[in-house]
Amino acid sequence: MGRAKKVRKFVAAKRVIGKRDARLRENQIKQLSEVKKKPKSDDVVREVPQVPSNLFFQYNQALRPPYQVLVDTNFINHSIQKKLELIESMMDCLYAKATPVITDCVMAELEKLGTKYRIALRIARDPRFIRLKCDHKVYADDCLVDRVMQHQIYIVATNDRDLKRRIRKIPGVPIMTCATGKYVIERLPDAPEK
Repeated sequence: MGRAKKVRKFVAAKRVIGKRDARLRENQIKQLSEVKKKPKSDDVVREVPQVPSNLFFQYNQALRPPYQVLVDTNFINHSIQKKLELIESMMDCLYAKATPVITDCVMAELEKLGTKYRIALRIARDPRFIRLKCDHKVYADDCLVDRVMQHQIYIVATNDRDLKRRIRKIPGVPIMTCATGKYVIERLPDAPEK
């Protein structure tokens, strides 16, 4: 067997601690003195306490029949897949009159989906749906969340996980989803058990 070659080290320098290193005693003393000098009046609130969602009517007294249901794109698509009539199934779920509300952003999203979703677009153009005008050009989920935060008079109908997660953070806004054979609503106090 041959001998192993020795690799020459070109730069072999010892690592030196810098003057501003936090491990040095002088710098630790400086940090402690800065913390003591800092006034406590300018403390920023970083966390808002989570409001329990079961205290529904303390926050939203405006939600009464006839209910206005903000409809999302995928809710219409799931309703078509499950062969559910939109308005009648909403009334069966809520035991009251319900008027579906659709925004321009959701309509634009349906139009962008193309010919595959033309049935959903035809359902959304139903004259029984209330159309809400939007001046902005943002993502439809952002539009729905903004509208619900401004006016908490809507039930949001969606099957989108991310949108449901965002809406659950807003107190007093119920969520309607499309389950197998029927619509299910969460966070509505008068709603029947599943």
